[in-house]
Amino acid sequence: MADRFFQNVMPDFVPENPNVIEEEEEEEARHGRIGGHPQGTEESLLRLLSLPYSTLSQQLQRAGLDLKETILVNTWKSTGQQVEDFTLYAGALGTAFLLFKCFQVTHNKNDLSLCLEIIKACDSSSIHSRDVTFICGRAGVCALGAVVAKYMGDDQLLQYYLAQFKELKVSKDHPDELLYGRAGYLWSCLYLNKHFGKETIPSTSTDAIVREIIKNGRKLGTREGSPLMFEWYGEKYWGAAHGLAGIAHVLMQFELTPDELEDVKGTLRYMIRNRFPSGNYPASEDDKGRDVLVHWCHGAPGIALTLIKAAEVFGDKEFLKAAMDAAEVVWNRGLLKRVGICHGISGNAYVFLSLYRLTGIVEYLYRAKAFACFLLDRAPMLMARGEMHGGDNVFSLFEGMAGMAHLFLDMVQPVNARFPAYDF
Repeated sequence: MADRFFQNVMPDFVPENPNVIEEEEEEEARHGRIGGHPQGTEESLLRLLSLPYSTLSQQLQRAGLDLKETILVNTWKSTGQQVEDFTLYAGALGTAFLLFKCFQVTHNKNDLSLCLEIIKACDSSSIHSRDVTFICGRAGVCALGAVVAKYMGDDQLLQYYLAQFKELKVSKDHPDELLYGRAGYLWSCLYLNKHFGKETIPSTSTDAIVREIIKNGRKLGTREGSPLMFEWYGEKYWGAAHGLAGIAHVLMQFELTPDELEDVKGTLRYMIRNRFPSGNYPASEDDKGRDVLVHWCHGAPGIALTLIKAAEVFGDKEFLKAAMDAAEVVWNRGLLKRVGICHGISGNAYVFLSLYRLTGIVEYLYRAKAFACFLLDRAPMLMARGEMHGGDNVFSLFEGMAGMAHLFLDMVQPVNARFPAYDF
């Protein structure tokens, strides 16, 4: 199991040192050294952790913007601006999403223009896709396209993408989960309503889908000891990507009847009761003997984000306590040997950012900072040595370095940080 993650030997807390001078840091970093120590050493990491937050956030912003340029070259410019994979998860739309994040941080209109250019290519590539989710489907192209068109002041294009979105059809063949199913379509509706107003995608369009998910969950739930249960390719998953956590995360953001709310609560309580003694969570109903995965997609990180959402929605302390317990697992076992947000260090850092946003407890911000500093200080060296994996799609948002760049940029204003395409 330990071969999946690096042992976390970082201190539980390092106070900021106000005497660190940013100019000295920049000069030394140009020579591959931080604070007089070779980069990638215990001393260099500790020095990063001791930087005043304003200084560190500037370094992280620069690193994120530098990564963006590398990602652009490899996913857009070197491809002749051709799109093979349009998805947010592993394809060109993930690059567009990162560019939109860059614009939100720097207000650089060039990033916004290039973002829209990539979205237009993704639109052409996805025109015949039957996938209706934000992360892995055409819904993400249309929803992000509409939002970016709004920021560009292009009302005609905005209306085009909204119209295209409203033509998407959720069929009986679609599963219920987040990456490819009904929950992923509903998340796209939430995204549009957040940016354009609550009834942009009216409840008359979403209520039937919400009810269908609840109905399907209850069919299996009565036999599984949980009020709701779902299958994806015959497996009863628990995690954010394909299972209970991801579906519950979306359902909690819609208007549910009292009995539906109780079913969602009961499902989360079932998961808490049946977690591993370590505090981690099984990947699925049939995987309760294997305490291995600490990922957003499977395991404590994704479930923690859903428990944080439950604490926000219901105000129940039990969900906050369970989220904090899961965060301990992430701190101890979450320095994964991958960089991305789906199953890497970058995604796991968002657990701490979400808890910081909810509680204001500064230790959670420190832990997010520690994971980001580990990546900033160590990731290039570890990947060069083959000790860390850049991801199957090394420049992508969910599997690769675009996710790391997104985290670095989110660290600039941590109270506004959100796990991409999952949190609001």
